[in-house]
Amino acid sequence: MNILDQLKQHTQVVADTGDFQTMKRFKPIDATTNPSLIFAAAQKPEYHNLVENALEYGRKMGNSSEEKLSETMDMLAVLFGVEILNIVPRRVSTEVDARLSFDKEGSIEKARKLIRLYEENGISREKILIKLASTWEGIKAAEELEKESIHCNLTLLFSFAQAVACAESSVQLISPFVGRIYDWHKKDRGVDYIPGKEDPGVQSVQKIFHYYKKLGYETEVMGASFRNTDEIIELCGCDLLTISPNILAELEKMEGKLDVRLDARESAKMELQKVHLDQKDFLWHHNSDAMAVEKLAEGIRKFTGDLIKLETLIAKEI
Repeated sequence: MNILDQLKQHTQVVADTGDFQTMKRFKPIDATTNPSLIFAAAQKPEYHNLVENALEYGRKMGNSSEEKLSETMDMLAVLFGVEILNIVPRRVSTEVDARLSFDKEGSIEKARKLIRLYEENGISREKILIKLASTWEGIKAAEELEKESIHCNLTLLFSFAQAVACAESSVQLISPFVGRIYDWHKKDRGVDYIPGKEDPGVQSVQKIFHYYKKLGYETEVMGASFRNTDEIIELCGCDLLTISPNILAELEKMEGKLDVRLDARESAKMELQKVHLDQKDFLWHHNSDAMAVEKLAEGIRKFTGDLIKLETLIAKEI
């Protein structure tokens, strides 16, 4: 078996793409989307019908042009998710507007609306993960949503403090951004490459994985934002890994034996102490990590910029 096939025996592989053909080729169990992926897909002729259906809904439901745009954007995200669920067997992640990253109540309201739209389109909430930024407000929004069986994927996760707060809030899944941590440390060290075993992004996921398994947290760990196949190989055994099409293709071509690097049985043997963080402790510990502060802020800005690009594209049609 190639490395990708071996990986699937130990880790649930997720497609980090909005492209349906890619999903059909690599057969992931879940898929994740974001505004930049939908923006890229929405410009392709094969997805024109989804855009038109969303526009029709937005024109009907909205009164002002702003309302029409908002309704169209929500429905577009949901229609992509519905199509993806015709391909992947389990779940799709749909992102809440990054501009709500510091608005707990706004995030809850938007998540409920997305779930309602999915349910109106015949999709159970069990098939959806609502993506929220791992700010304190995002994590606390997720805590409330989980009580309503609206399961959440906490994204833009860079610090151990974020991971602890997510576990304490009983969120369904977290997405530590391996590659973006790697990017920061490469720049900080002035190097072009860091080997997989020494990769700070890999080490971050390893630390979180062992902490969760040792202390019995049920929150799933899904490594994300990869830069190379070394990172994937070092995280074999993680609960899930969401991987871009180009790296999936590389893994498919690779031969050799893939060893499990993360094993909950090994976690159980470790001496790890439980950490509790209230809001002030969370903010202190998170803000003590320069990389995490910079990358979280940058990620929110980038996701917002991508969303605005998509809005601009859709607004022209409205």
